[in-house]
Amino acid sequence: MNLKEIREVINLMNENDLAEIEIERDGTKIKIRKGPAETPGPVLKSPAGYHVETQIVSSGAPEPAKSSTANRSQIKSPMVGTFYRAPSPEVPPFVEAGQVVEIGQVVCIVEAMKLMNEIKSEVRGKIVEIPVENAQPVEFGQTLFTIEPL
Repeated sequence: MNLKEIREVINLMNENDLAEIEIERDGTKIKIRKGPAETPGPVLKSPAGYHVETQIVSSGAPEPAKSSTANRSQIKSPMVGTFYRAPSPEVPPFVEAGQVVEIGQVVCIVEAMKLMNEIKSEVRGKIVEIPVENAQPVEFGQTLFTIEPL
């Protein structure tokens, strides 16, 4: 994580009145806590009143060999909202599993605050998984589709 991302997390903490948050990504664990540090450790310079701790995470076991799923892309929700597979209940879904999608093709809609936001594919490929049910609430960053690039 870079300093900009850490500042964004701190802003998120302030907006949601959180005292502590822990994030693990790409083998690095970041823990941000309001108030003084409880334990010594690698500390990044952060806004006053916050303690940012980093740690390299290792399971101790060797990484498994990369499978064919390693090259798959994911379309993730860019916002919190409600996931819709079709523009209305009377028409078929934008895409189905097994279908090939093109770059820029609309794959679903995420409704947020009464606005219908079209979500488009950023890769050309075959849809291999749709892990979200129609009309289900989704979170920011939640996987909506898994695509195998062509």
